[in-house]
Amino acid sequence: MASSVDELDLRIVHALRIDGRVPFSRIAEVLDVSTQTVARRFRRLSREVSLRVVGVVNPQRSSREKWILRLSTRPNSAQNVAENLARRGDTMWVRRMSGGQEICLVTVASTDEHQALLFRDIPRTSSITDVSAHRLLHTYLGGPTAWQGHRTALTSRQQEHLAQESDALGSVDKSGEVLAPDVADWEILLGLQRNGRMSFADLAAETGLSVSTVMRRIDALRLGGILSFDVEIGAEVYGITTQALLWMSVAPAHLNQVARTLMRQNEIAFLASTTGTSNLVALALCRTPNDLHEYLANGLSSLDIIHTVETSPVQETLKTCSPMLRAFPGQR
Repeated sequence: MASSVDELDLRIVHALRIDGRVPFSRIAEVLDVSTQTVARRFRRLSREVSLRVVGVVNPQRSSREKWILRLSTRPNSAQNVAENLARRGDTMWVRRMSGGQEICLVTVASTDEHQALLFRDIPRTSSITDVSAHRLLHTYLGGPTAWQGHRTALTSRQQEHLAQESDALGSVDKSGEVLAPDVADWEILLGLQRNGRMSFADLAAETGLSVSTVMRRIDALRLGGILSFDVEIGAEVYGITTQALLWMSVAPAHLNQVARTLMRQNEIAFLASTTGTSNLVALALCRTPNDLHEYLANGLSSLDIIHTVETSPVQETLKTCSPMLRAFPGQR
């Protein structure tokens, strides 16, 4: 799949990372190609390498909590358990880890919904043998501000031109700024979580609101820090074959210092502080297993204030931010 992606494709993806809803005409203008070319490339990338633009809700601004869960399962049951978890509306980043019997996922839900998952739904699944839950306290790196490899296709000048489109949000009438999403806002957010580029007209038809109201509410949700947009695309497009979660233990006094250093390293795509004995978790992306070895031996070895590091290789990603990365057997 990766061989079908060329430099123009990567520039289009980079543009979408700057603003997931930037018009194709604006991208075309900056890249000096036709609007039809951008639209055609986008459709092909969506079909061939799972390119998606998705709306992401900031849990800290929306009365939601974000947790990362590690589950152990009985032999030969991990795939079925992981697929069932990926189908849930309150999960994201569902991955099978290590030897395949560990599942790691993130949940974004209200306190009651999280407790229902942890104390009711999971215990009912007899094939799950162990659970550890860690509250994500602060995200240093993730989403649109993630892995550096996503942001190397455009020149600085091209990035500046595209950023002007997003900067226009500053002109939003702040009387419409969202302090807490209401029922109508959540309907908009759910639509954008499925398709971050859903048209204003389609969102209006789906929610029963007017087009002008939908436009105003989306601007207000973005301005209020509740809504952002992320781009999903297969990591193999960038030559990535090896991914691993790194569970690190750092003295609290050095937590921010370590995080600032890791954020500058090209291998790190996600970084957050958590509760638990491992208080810092990161996702490392590497081209080969040997590159991961070199990063662990050299990139992290310079940070001797990291007490311990547990490396958990990613075997399969079933779901990222969007409701479903792919369809499973029996699912329409």
